[in-house]
Amino acid sequence: MSAPSTARPPARPSLPMPLVWTFDGPFERCLADLEDTLRRAIVGIGDVSRIALQIDLSLPALERRVAQGDVLQPHWSRFVARLEGYGLPGAPRLRRLRAAGPLATLVIAYRT
Repeated sequence: MSAPSTARPPARPSLPMPLVWTFDGPFERCLADLEDTLRRAIVGIGDVSRIALQIDLSLPALERRVAQGDVLQPHWSRFVARLEGYGLPGAPRLRRLRAAGPLATLVIAYRT
């Protein structure tokens, strides 16, 4: 009679670290740069079905941009509409941060 097997199932390969970029400056330019970065990242990753997208917006930085005359609409609506064309598995998660910092941070994480 043989001893019971103590072999472990193969470990799942670990996921790569999230990709993170920050953007600052005029709101419309930040959105354009964020979209360009996302487009380039998708080309590098190749498979959008395995990514999760998060955009952090700093409310204090956004308030400063508005005080300097930046207009949020229609730029934000157009940006969100363009994201729908990238084939992402879901809408990006939007976090509104109360902390000062760069206007926007793009985070791309891999999902299992």
